[in-house]
Amino acid sequence: MLGILVRRSDWVTAGYLADHLGVTPRSVRSYVTAINQLTPDAIESGPLGYRATPRAAAIEIDGLDPARGTPRERLHTLIRRLLDSDEGVDVFETALEMQVSTGTVEGDLRRIRGMLRGTGLAYRREAAVVSLDGSELARRRFVGRVVNAELDDGALDPSAVRRAAERVGLDADAFAATGRDLVAALSEQGYRVNELAAADVVLRIAIAADRVAHGYSLGSSAAEPGGEGETEHERARVADLIGGIALERFGVTLGEGDTRHLASLALLSVVDPGSADPRAPRRADPAIEAAVARAVDGVVSAHGVALARGELVARLALHVQNFLQRAEEQLFSRNPMTRSLKAASPLVFEMAVAVASDLSRELGVEFPDDEITDIAMHLGTAIESDGDARARLTATLVCPGMDEMRRQLRERLENALGGEVAVTEVSTSYEPEWERFATDLVLTTIDPPAHVPGSDRIVRIPPFLSERDVARVADAATRVRRQRRLARLRAEIQKWFVPGAFMRDAPASAPADVIRVLGGALRAEGIIDDAYIDSALERERVSSTAFTESLAVPHAMTMSAERTAIAVAISEHGIDWHGDRVRVVAFVAFSESDRSAFQTVFEQLIDVFAEPENARRVARRATDLPTFLTELAALIDEG
Repeated sequence: MLGILVRRSDWVTAGYLADHLGVTPRSVRSYVTAINQLTPDAIESGPLGYRATPRAAAIEIDGLDPARGTPRERLHTLIRRLLDSDEGVDVFETALEMQVSTGTVEGDLRRIRGMLRGTGLAYRREAAVVSLDGSELARRRFVGRVVNAELDDGALDPSAVRRAAERVGLDADAFAATGRDLVAALSEQGYRVNELAAADVVLRIAIAADRVAHGYSLGSSAAEPGGEGETEHERARVADLIGGIALERFGVTLGEGDTRHLASLALLSVVDPGSADPRAPRRADPAIEAAVARAVDGVVSAHGVALARGELVARLALHVQNFLQRAEEQLFSRNPMTRSLKAASPLVFEMAVAVASDLSRELGVEFPDDEITDIAMHLGTAIESDGDARARLTATLVCPGMDEMRRQLRERLENALGGEVAVTEVSTSYEPEWERFATDLVLTTIDPPAHVPGSDRIVRIPPFLSERDVARVADAATRVRRQRRLARLRAEIQKWFVPGAFMRDAPASAPADVIRVLGGALRAEGIIDDAYIDSALERERVSSTAFTESLAVPHAMTMSAERTAIAVAISEHGIDWHGDRVRVVAFVAFSESDRSAFQTVFEQLIDVFAEPENARRVARRATDLPTFLTELAALIDEG
């Protein structure tokens, strides 16, 4: 609950929290009481529900129940003993020291063994003595994995990394200052930096300082990621910077192997690969660039979008190459815009998923959601506009009086709103025929009569515009655009939904099970086949199709359906969809012949359910497909 309130940073109703968490409103009240006992006034209550105050972000949730933190603290202690011991850890001695049973220690060791997969460390046991075999570099990567596993739900900020690092025994007091120093030092050297990625590099600096303080250094021959792309001069320069920062902030002198390795991590993660050395512009490995080019071509072909392909491929290939090297180091940058980008630009995110899926098959590496979001940002900046003039709204300016005043007002409007609104008609009459204006907006310096038809598109403005007036016109333009989009959805929804493919009170089963049930309903109608369902399951594996907190839109990676159709499942209590509790699942089958519906379905349907209350309302009231469509239409009309 605390994670939801901190993430949303606005009022959240008790009903929403209860539904989302699968508990009663009474439980929500008890959670709020417990949190406020720990940190007074951390959660604010009011008529609109609950809201997190700035104090809430610093709460250690384990403090709510000291007993709850004990197993985690015990696990961390055991991990540190295994990492710091050359002789290994005796199970019986450890159980006596921790005052727990040997069975408890054995259970913790099983958890640790599961956490070692992919770290390069091997679990070795001889009688009662357990040890870890592997390089010092592998041990540091494992500590990084443990810290990242401790991150709070939805927490992507550096302070969350700091709190997680403290839990595993690292000195995290200097995290914030170290991050500022690192970003400032790299910027002063002329690099463009990604501050979002700095937290992970700061964590690696803290891990290195801790390990060196305990007598474990990296040799000068330690693996250095990214060595092919960076020059020796670059690495040495950044290594000196990091060595100085570590000495000042952690009081530890790092060796050459440590600083050179950390420098390579910083150049891989924090530095924009295109800015590393302007005298020697970088290109990605030709094989990677070719793979990226094929993936981008596939997106252009499947979605019919125009992309500025040349620069995009070169830039994205460098990003992918860096990601491959970071993946080897288990160094993943976080992107706090993942959730908002999925909801605001679902089509761009889908294109990024397609690119990531193709690259995953070719390059043999999985792309997490944050990396897919980075790809989406590259794609979004490369989409070429195909006619801004057609997208602009038209406006009539009603402005009787002096011609010079009218001319200046029109000029100011077009300068301030040129990308959004074009003034195509001007009326100088004091009594115009309001109902005859055919433009999208009517901007008037005189009061319109009461109850004029289409009054929602009329905006009263003064003859001399202020910034506030420009903002009001922009808001009106946004409202008109949204009403148009929803009107198109309203006109087309009937033909998309299949009468025999509606499920009320869907069981709270796994997403894959819901996909199979809804896909089976469309298959029974002859709309899709088993291959389409398999493709939808593969799409879900790549990245969650929960595009809002309450709506999931599973679909296949191809547009191979006989026609575009939607199967719906609703659940009043919600379905756990990879961490989100969704109430509406719309399984969409897309047809190649109706490609335009892809964007319409995504953007408009997601727009309707962007507000969690809308999904809750539909889940409560819709008993069958006709009532579902009635409620959906009502939400569209209200929007």
